[in-house]
Amino acid sequence: MSYQTYHHNRNYGCRIVESILAGHRAVTLENEKLRVTVLADKGSDIYEFLYKPRDIDFMSRSRSGLRPRDHFMPTSSRSQGFHMDYYEGGWQELFPNCGNISLHQGAEIGQHGEVLLLPWNYTILKDEVDEIEVRFEVRTVRTPFRVVKTMSLRGSDPVLRIHERITNEGGQQVDFTWGHHPALGWPFIDETCRIDLPACSIRTFERLTPGTSRLKAEQTSEWPFAISRDGSTIDISRIAGPEAAAHDMVFLEGLSDGWYAVTNTSKQVGFGLRYPRQLFKELWYWQVYRGGVDYPWWSATYNIALEPCVSLPILADAVKRGEALTLGPGESVEAELFAAAYEGFTAITGISPDGFPSGA
Repeated sequence: MSYQTYHHNRNYGCRIVESILAGHRAVTLENEKLRVTVLADKGSDIYEFLYKPRDIDFMSRSRSGLRPRDHFMPTSSRSQGFHMDYYEGGWQELFPNCGNISLHQGAEIGQHGEVLLLPWNYTILKDEVDEIEVRFEVRTVRTPFRVVKTMSLRGSDPVLRIHERITNEGGQQVDFTWGHHPALGWPFIDETCRIDLPACSIRTFERLTPGTSRLKAEQTSEWPFAISRDGSTIDISRIAGPEAAAHDMVFLEGLSDGWYAVTNTSKQVGFGLRYPRQLFKELWYWQVYRGGVDYPWWSATYNIALEPCVSLPILADAVKRGEALTLGPGESVEAELFAAAYEGFTAITGISPDGFPSGA
């Protein structure tokens, strides 16, 4: 006989909590291993990705943090848009533009797109002890897209499952780029961390090289050894400490498979992501080791981000290069991603199609 005849008000198993954080509607998906908090009122950002057995939140937090937008008015309009004024860290959806502001098909789209500053609607699809699922959806304003994203947890699996569908609701063909921006920060990220991913090449560009970069601009080299400004090599699979005072943006290309893992080797705990390589062909690798000077970092930020993206920046340029995606009227594209926490490994050799890392 069951101890209780109801389970809609659970404090065990898979469960969902709806709350308000700094004025934003938030939805928390939780099971024995994970607690994932999603900001429905801000882009469906993943604000928290906590591995409960070790009390480690992999997501970075910005210096300014999560701000209540109804009580904060920027002092002026930024030419790139308002993203950086409201950037709290965590994991953003980049759509329909990745990178700086872009003007294409008459639509001026700010830094990293529209959806990360929009409120999303959400519906709880499943709320059971062994599985929970929430659907988030939004319609863009300057472009004619509908984005539907479901997030789910099953049993005690330390894997967040994400399924997305993007539909063009307009009456003409529309171009776009698309990406994910999970930023990982201290105290998970430190100089004992390593990055594992399939063999690939490293590419840098002069126009995207910050002044405090460690790396030579306009280079192509083989992962994980990049060429430094003084001509030596740097293993960029190893995270630098804050004393590096460096800020770099590199692009990883030619990956044979869509996965990566970041492991803190001293704690033997890590974060892994499985994504569709055939769709997200570029993996952007952003490194800020206390080297982001002036606005908005003020030499206070220590984090990395490994961002699966459809193309190099930006939408207008991606169209010219033939890298952008296109949907005709009523057409859709779908993607599935798996984000996992793990422990007991110091190196990862792969992530299975359903999101489970393996390694040594």
